[in-house]
Amino acid sequence: MLTSTICAAVSAAGLGIAALTAYRKRFLAATRIAAFSLVPIGLVLTGIVDWLTDVVFKPSVWAGFGILALSALLFMVSRVAERRRIGGSRKERKAAEGTAQRDAMAPGASAPSLGPGRSASRPQGTAKKSADGEDFSDIEAILKKHGI
Repeated sequence: MLTSTICAAVSAAGLGIAALTAYRKRFLAATRIAAFSLVPIGLVLTGIVDWLTDVVFKPSVWAGFGILALSALLFMVSRVAERRRIGGSRKERKAAEGTAQRDAMAPGASAPSLGPGRSASRPQGTAKKSADGEDFSDIEAILKKHGI
């Protein structure tokens, strides 16, 4: 009952201000003020204000809001954990895929590399071999290219 009285007083004050504004020939502003001032009384007449006051003063409703907040928190934590496990945001993953596809091809090449141990600049039989028989010349070339 008190809330409906307060809302009616706020609406009446707003309509008074709108009338003064219209008297000063500012009709557009007066129309907006009148529209805003009618909102509180409209909320009282529809019953939303009574519903809101019931929500505010019931402990069971606050427990429900707490459970909803906990649910939202758990959802956000699971999303953060998933992103850390996968590695970054969606944009970062797409950018990494794009650079991986571009790195598969040498900057001046017209086709992808032929695979490990094969190079177009040197015949296949002249590759340097380590004691294990592996070819590290491609890796050395990449490291030299980056100044390492």
